[in-house]
This record gives sequence, structure tokens and C-alpha cells, in this order.
Amino acid sequence: MDLRQLEYFVAVAEEQNFTRAAERVHISQSGVSAQIRQLERELGAELFDRSARAATLTVAGKAALEHARAALAAAGAISQAVGEVTDLIRGRLTVGMVIGCTVTPLFDALAAFHRAHPGVEISLLEDNSDRLVEGVRARTIDLALVGTATATPDGLNALTIISERLVAAVPAGHPLAKQRRITLRDLGAYPIVCMPPGTGLRTVFDQACAAQSLQPVIALQASAADAIADLATRGLAVAILSDSMAARYRDRLTALAIDDVETPALLALIWKSTRSPAVRELLVHSRQAFTKPDPA
Repeated sequence: MDLRQLEYFVAVAEEQNFTRAAERVHISQSGVSAQIRQLERELGAELFDRSARAATLTVAGKAALEHARAALAAAGAISQAVGEVTDLIRGRLTVGMVIGCTVTPLFDALAAFHRAHPGVEISLLEDNSDRLVEGVRARTIDLALVGTATATPDGLNALTIISERLVAAVPAGHPLAKQRRITLRDLGAYPIVCMPPGTGLRTVFDQACAAQSLQPVIALQASAADAIADLATRGLAVAILSDSMAARYRDRLTALAIDDVETPALLALIWKSTRSPAVRELLVHSRQAFTKPDPA
């Protein structure tokens, strides 16, 4: 057996699906299946029950899983140790980014990291914040930029980038446009356009409404702030945005402070550990990029 087979075995075990595992390790499904079959022949036992739709572990598979993970971790530790001694950083770094993100300092950090360490292959993926958090916890993602309602998600490390209160944004002529401050109950008479569940901004809004037993009408959902603003501008719904998001559209939308939403929406970098030299280096570049003065 080799490390590649163990990597494919762990991927299928965690995804419970050969297709998703193949996407994760960037080869064809048939390639994953063939390598797993070869591993099973070498071990003399089937590792997966393939009779159901999901690929579930057999008793032998369950016995092998933790040992496979340990072997992969040990191999990674060897590479990291050699890299630290020789001052070379190589390998792969998987970075997550919340859907609809327009925070360019992350891209600046990735570019600076790439110039300093061209031997590291960088993968960048978009997803909603909840799934990115789970990916970091499962170590399938090394570092992610997420929206969150808590400063540090359980079990992870975090660097808060932005902390802002929510606002409602409406176009000129809207019944709420003449007010500067409103409450959640004031929004109850109007349809809402907001980010989808799983995003930090939506989590803050939903939790604030639930605390008052309010059920606002979320008529429209969009992952990008531009889309939310465009829909609100056309009078289709009241937009729920963060303060800095709404400021970008002040030429067409009026931002209204929501007095009874006190929890801020946070944008944060999260990571599981800094055992990887690549993660440590990217964090250095990220802190530099996010603390640069705004040229504006």
C-alpha cells in the first residue's frame, strides 16, 4: 500500500461517496475506485459496503480508518519538519472564502504568499460560512475567510477582520426612508432580501429575530451584496446588510440603524492549527494585508 491509496481511502470514508471523494482528491471516480480495490486486495478485506447509495465503512474499514489518518499525518509531519529545517515550504494549501466575498486584502495576502513560496500549490474555494467552518474543523481546508456571529468558532483559532452592526437599506420613497433608526418589528411589514442561511450576516439577523419571537418574511436571498442592493433599489424588498456594505450603495439606498440588533456581524480568518509552516506563513501575510492603511 502507499500513501496515495490511504489518502483516497480517508477521502471516501469522510465523504461517504466515491464521486465527492474523487472531486476532493482531484482524480476520476474510476481512479479512486481502482486504488481502493487494490488496497482492499492487499489488506485481504473489503473496506466499504457498496450495497447502499452511501459508501459506508465495514468493520474492517472502521478498524483501518484511524490508522490511515495517523499514517497520513505522520507523513505530513515529516515534510513539515524537513521544510522548517531547510527553510523551504512546499506542498498544498487549501484556502476557503465565503461566497460573494469582495474583501481584496485576502487576494493580496495570497499573492504575497505565492511570491514568497512558489513551491506551494494554492487552492481557493468558495462556500457558505457554515460549510467552511466544518471544512476547517475536518482539516480539509487549512484556512478560511468566513462570516460569523461569534468571534471564535468552537475548537478553532480566529482573527477578526471586520466587526460591524447590521443595517436595513431602502431606496428613496420607501416608507422607512425618512427614519434613521428602526427596530426589527418595524421591518415586519415589509419583505426582506438577505444573504442565505449559513452566512454570518444571516445568522446574526436570524438569531436577533428569534430572540424576539419574530418571523420576518425573507422574500429574496442572494449571496452577493451587489445583488441584494440591486433588488432593494428596485423596491422589491428591504435589504439587510452590514454597515460597510450599505455604505457602498449610499448613492441609491438609505441605511437605517436597527436599534435592537446589537450583536455584530463578523468577518474572520479561521484555522485549526499552525503546525503547518505554510499556514503560519499565510497568516503572517494575511495580518500584513488586512492591517494595511486603506489607500482611500
